[in-house]
Amino acid sequence: MYWTKEIKAATGRIAPHVRRTPILQAKGFGLSYPVALKLEQMQHTGSFKARGAFNTLLSGPVPKAGLVAASGGNHGAAVAYAAAQLGHPARIYVPEMAGPAKMALIREQGANLIVVKGAYADAAEQAMEWQNATGAMQVHPYDASATVAGQGTCMAEWEDQGLDADTVLIAVGGGGLIAGALAWLDGRRKVVAVEPAKSCALNAALEAGKPVDVEVSGVAANALGARRIGTMCFDLAQTTTLESVLVRDKDITAAQAALWREMRQLVEPAGATALAALMSGAYQPQPDERVAVLVCGGNIAPDPLE
Repeated sequence: MYWTKEIKAATGRIAPHVRRTPILQAKGFGLSYPVALKLEQMQHTGSFKARGAFNTLLSGPVPKAGLVAASGGNHGAAVAYAAAQLGHPARIYVPEMAGPAKMALIREQGANLIVVKGAYADAAEQAMEWQNATGAMQVHPYDASATVAGQGTCMAEWEDQGLDADTVLIAVGGGGLIAGALAWLDGRRKVVAVEPAKSCALNAALEAGKPVDVEVSGVAANALGARRIGTMCFDLAQTTTLESVLVRDKDITAAQAALWREMRQLVEPAGATALAALMSGAYQPQPDERVAVLVCGGNIAPDPLE
């Protein structure tokens, strides 16, 4: 009940600031059954992250010191965009692996971009230091209630658009998007968590019975590269219907190519990860099972039009 209330409130709060992204019923991808797709890569700054960013900024006062965030790229771009739209300064820390395309996107939004050697965890450490030194508001990419509620608006919106599926496949990094989906659905549909085999914080946590650190690498690491799953995601995964599967890098890039070839949808590797589970057979639906895939990000590196 708590999450339903929070996500409904977030839906109304962010409605003037985010896009209602389209859905498609698709046949192809070498599959014998149709798949429903929600094209969240068409959201502002190219990913679902704008939802959580706007909900966080609109949920309470923002200090004069502004905002600070650590990000693999997509979250930082979303925070920078929301900050610019609402008139707040923002400082974004990203690891080198974020890549030039996502760094450029953050700069385009007017944020102060700080590139950090190492991985996301190193960027997060420096962001925390800046918060402590200045009093800036930290906008967490996945493990905060305002973020989870904001990301939950994506699934609430999809159901409002007439989602007709028994099972929804969602790519997982730190867990904010799938946590929001689990919180909203509350067991009404099956959710499949899809992670790269080289970056699988949720899968490792489910096996260990608690969040644990994992090694992070692979083609989707700059978007799905959390070293440890968020506690909110892990807790929700313990109490709702969830299946966890892993996909190889080659399966991800094959799904990425198929989305362009068959649907003319340009997505980054993270955005194709959930579809990769179906195309590779990592997840095999039952004969009458209706499936849906959340396409979550479109920030390709390098930018194909530059």
